[in-house]
Amino acid sequence: SMDEVIGRANNTAYGLGAGVFTQNIDKANTLARALRAGSVWINCYDVFDAAIPFGGYKMSGIGREKGVYGLSNYLQVKAIVTLLKNPAWL
Repeated sequence: SMDEVIGRANNTAYGLGAGVFTQNIDKANTLARALRAGSVWINCYDVFDAAIPFGGYKMSGIGREKGVYGLSNYLQVKAIVTLLKNPAWL
């Protein structure tokens, strides 16, 4: 059953990547959402792009490399507030 497949796939300390091969895209998407893995490939495997975040779940690590999520580790957020003379809200 699908529940058994999900349980067996998630019964590991690691979760870097997973691959799902099927002709039924609905089942593939259901399974992909349920898998605790950082990357899930459907009908392919080990395909990467610089815009796609890469990283694992569980003991496979935290954080992400590549993509917008990967950039967040290198950013420092700053808020700058300037009082305007005669602002519209005062």
